[in-house]
Amino acid sequence: MNKSIQAYNNAQTDSNKAICELLKQEIDDRLPSAESKVWHGAPVWFLSGNPIVGYWVRKDNVQLLFWSGQSFDEPNLKPEGTFKAAEARYVTKSEIDTKALQRWLDKAKKIQWDYKNIVKRRGVLERLK
Repeated sequence: MNKSIQAYNNAQTDSNKAICELLKQEIDDRLPSAESKVWHGAPVWFLSGNPIVGYWVRKDNVQLLFWSGQSFDEPNLKPEGTFKAAEARYVTKSEIDTKALQRWLDKAKKIQWDYKNIVKRRGVLERLK
C-alpha cells in the first residue's frame, strides 16, 4: 500500500474518497508491477518510469487520466490536453463502469507513448512498442 496515495484519498470528502478508493483498487489490481506515487499533487502509476494513469480530485468531480488514452479507441474517454491523453470524470462512485475501467487499464499496459522522454525530445512523443 502506498501511504502517500492513501493519505491523498483519506483527505477527500466521503463521496470523492469512495471514487478514489475504487479507482486505486482497480488500478493496483490491473497494474501490479507499476510504481505508484503522488506526483504533481495527485496519485499516478508508472511503468518503466513512464506515467500511465492517475486521478485528481477537481472542484466538482474526480478526473481519471490515461496519458496514452487517445490511442485506446474508447468512446467514453475524452481527449485531454495537446498530446495523447484522455480522461473520464466521475461525480459518484456508481458512475464508474469497472468493466470498461479494467479494459482501459489493460490497454494502458499495451499502448504507451513515451512521456518519460518528452522533454529530451523537445515535445515530440514516440510510440513505445
